[in-house]
Amino acid sequence: MHEQGTAAFSSTVEAGPVMERLNTVPLCKDAAHAQLFLDDVLKRAPDDKAAVALADLIDEIPNLKPFLLGVFGNSPYLRELAISDSARLVDILMASPEARIKDILKQTDDLNADSEADLMRSLRLLKQDLALTLGLADISGAVELTTVTAALSSFADVSLDAAINFCLSDLAAKGKFAPEDPEDPGRDSGLIVLAMGKHGAMELNYSSDIDLIILYDPAKAPMVGGAEAPVEFVRLTRRLVKIMQDRTADGYVFRTDLRLRPDPGATPLAMSVPAALAYYEALGQNWERAALIKARPCAADIMAGTAFLHEITPFVWRKYLDFAAIADVQSIKRQIHLHKGHGAIAVAGHNVKLGRGGIREVEFFVQTQQLIAGGRNPALRGRRTLHMLERLTEAGWIKDDARDELTEAYIFLRSVEHRIQMLNDEQTQLLPKDEEGLTRIAWLMGFANLAAFKTALVHQLKTVQRHYAELFEDEPALSSELGNLVFTGDDHDPDTLETLSRLGFKQPSDAASIVKAWHFGRYPAVRSTKSRERLTELHPVLIKALADTDNADVALRAFDGFLSKLPAGVQLFALLRSNPQLLHLLATVMGAAPRLAETVSRRVHVLDSVLDPAFFGAMPSVVEFRDGLDLTLAQARFYEEALDRARIFAQEQQFLIGLRLLSDTLSSDKVGFALARLAEVVVDRLLSRVIDHVAESHGRIEGGEIAVLAMGKLGGREMTASSDLDLILLYEPPEDATQSDGKRPLAVSQYYTRLTQRLVTALSAPTAEGSLYEVDFRLRPSGNAGPLATHLDGFLSYQKTDAWTWEHMALTRARVIASTSTAFRDKINDHLRATLAQQRDRAKLADDVRTMRARIEKEKGTKDIWELKQVAGGLVDIEFIAQFLQLANATSKEDIFAQGTDDALTKLRAADMLSPDDADLLVNALRLYQRLTQVLRMVLTGKFVASEAPRGVLDLLVKAGAAPDLQRLELELSETQIAVRSAFERIVGPVEIVEDK
Repeated sequence: MHEQGTAAFSSTVEAGPVMERLNTVPLCKDAAHAQLFLDDVLKRAPDDKAAVALADLIDEIPNLKPFLLGVFGNSPYLRELAISDSARLVDILMASPEARIKDILKQTDDLNADSEADLMRSLRLLKQDLALTLGLADISGAVELTTVTAALSSFADVSLDAAINFCLSDLAAKGKFAPEDPEDPGRDSGLIVLAMGKHGAMELNYSSDIDLIILYDPAKAPMVGGAEAPVEFVRLTRRLVKIMQDRTADGYVFRTDLRLRPDPGATPLAMSVPAALAYYEALGQNWERAALIKARPCAADIMAGTAFLHEITPFVWRKYLDFAAIADVQSIKRQIHLHKGHGAIAVAGHNVKLGRGGIREVEFFVQTQQLIAGGRNPALRGRRTLHMLERLTEAGWIKDDARDELTEAYIFLRSVEHRIQMLNDEQTQLLPKDEEGLTRIAWLMGFANLAAFKTALVHQLKTVQRHYAELFEDEPALSSELGNLVFTGDDHDPDTLETLSRLGFKQPSDAASIVKAWHFGRYPAVRSTKSRERLTELHPVLIKALADTDNADVALRAFDGFLSKLPAGVQLFALLRSNPQLLHLLATVMGAAPRLAETVSRRVHVLDSVLDPAFFGAMPSVVEFRDGLDLTLAQARFYEEALDRARIFAQEQQFLIGLRLLSDTLSSDKVGFALARLAEVVVDRLLSRVIDHVAESHGRIEGGEIAVLAMGKLGGREMTASSDLDLILLYEPPEDATQSDGKRPLAVSQYYTRLTQRLVTALSAPTAEGSLYEVDFRLRPSGNAGPLATHLDGFLSYQKTDAWTWEHMALTRARVIASTSTAFRDKINDHLRATLAQQRDRAKLADDVRTMRARIEKEKGTKDIWELKQVAGGLVDIEFIAQFLQLANATSKEDIFAQGTDDALTKLRAADMLSPDDADLLVNALRLYQRLTQVLRMVLTGKFVASEAPRGVLDLLVKAGAAPDLQRLELELSETQIAVRSAFERIVGPVEIVEDK
């Protein structure tokens, strides 16, 4: 068995089953509601033996029923896992959790999947099993924190090993790799997988990412058949990430983060050992030393990984306890202070990891002293936080009371973190803001009421903060490290120019002149004495933040332009001074995202929302967007003000989505979904306002139905920052209706046309607060020629008898996003499915599709590989393939329809309508194109020209493309586009462009 993955349990003493170890029984607010879920399981008896067994257990164990109700009532995630498989639930309750953990690890270690899909499914089902096993054991108090974290970490190890062995075996089958032992291809492969952070320390939490560094030893890797280790191991790493983190119907295994590798923006996903050693020797940074404390070889070639860590020991562990080492530690502490979420102690909305007094401070308390003393004392080089607290006490670095208090606080806060994540399986450490959510956490922790939990939490947070604050009581100011920053007098201060140059400003004199101009009060924002005083206080952190961008000079000029447009500056400067993370984000925008920088310059208020701790949490749901928009619209006193408020809200949210992309809190492949989610909420809420507004003059058509059909990118949930809204408004009046009932009645068709015109205006007309979206109604049956509003009967008749093939292709993405009733929405959806599923001549359909592609290519064709949509083999090719296959096969299988191209391709593959190889090619190409497109549309307004783009933009693209550099990314793009076009011609037919005579 995998040694790393099972070591944590080799000496564990197994105790009784969970049902006999119910030390904690959580309370439940609505036991009757929770009982309904439990009844769903129990009512399966007598047909379900597991249900019978569960009923018997509940009769035998007095506390079991209230325990299950407490879990079901407080944790939707665990509840769904429990009721979805009653046999598994009974097994977990009746088994020793320690034995069950070992069994899950062994099953994972023994996996021998025939295909990637089988492997992914097996790993996800085993992860579900482990999550429920640990969740119930943890809540009941049957196991300790260390058992939970070690189990999750061990499962990550064996999952990685299973995935890597599958990939290496596949590589061997292709004649590119010759393992010494085909049964264990990872051993002696030269492939090194280092677990970092909590994974490395065997301290993973329930919903944690796993941070990995993937390396390979080119001299050791047994490549054959002309295969090259750099190429094959980078491809293998991409595949590994996909296997681990892609969401399927069965969930995911672990989100996988590779950004702790050396210089992640400029290096390949898998890096050679010599290159990594050279980097750490010459360029390694303080935070990397701290991160490598927890590094652990966890999969593949364990011996090679151990050898690598031994090799970099001098980098991590300094030989002498000198002032330079202490300065390093102080520098790391300042970086941690600037980290997101590091605010005052609170309860509601507090970040138990990154906030004041949180888990990060305990970890840092340990790591800083390890860095200082570990060079001379190898006993202080351990990975696990609690273990190192004990060792630091034994070595005399901390006192017994500090060890005991921090141990207690760490276990308590990690337990709170786990219960936050038990709610919905989200990677968050933010406590709920509402009392109901907090009460759930309190009950899952075993508290009888919220007040007791709050008292205990605040006590632990303050305890951690007190010990943490004592680390460096005489910490120097950050500005002292920068050097002179003097911007007074006529002549430039030579030391200031030297400081600016050293910080990365290539034109230090120009930079100094710009800052001096601010102090001359030339802009409205800096005319008052107070604002200039605030600006002076801001100098060190502002200059440092701008210098940290990829092009300090460009970022400074962008900030200067931003400043020139501000009406006032005092509040902003105070805001930036007290929120360094906001300043860092703003500097990043100035240096890497011209489009977002322009938004900030025009609408400074968008920065307000960044201060909300929720910004660093999960992306708002549809309900949260809806509630937020409803709240702001409710404050409008009249219709025009409502339109302004809608624009402010949408601009803020679009900006925040962009910032999330830049700051890595939202991956580029999730941006399209987030933008579409926002747009459909805006359309839905403004439609209601428009209906009311039209009613003021023209009344209503009682009993009439209205729906907005989203098409194109909005329909497919693939929007970019510059996407239009392709919409169709459908209506169905009562049969006897002739006109509206207002003081100025309108005929039925005229009424709905007027309403549609008002909706278009509400969405697209510029107001004092700018505009929302460009709106396009050209996909309606009449195109630009007829009325804007479309009668449902006319729409259905047209689609059935007169629509062109391309219109049915477009209809595959149709989605009702707003309607006056659920019944009308369902009626439209039923008709859409029937229309799309009608019988078709496949040959004629293929001919129509490729003819349409040829026509588009003739009008908009390009050779520019960065024209990702229109280039041959680009997005249009993939979308057309998906639409063709859906229309061609829908008669026999309607469930292949999906508005999103990615989902459609996945369904087509599952239905054997698309070969696995073609599906892999098209899905990977689609995701690559979409990631790159999201970056381009989010940060730029015009055409992308690589040679003219800011360095920050290029870095974002390289990162989004998971490539080592731009040249490699462009090569991959070119090869992908050739392969996609080949697939199009193989599946649909050749694209033959006929020139006009």
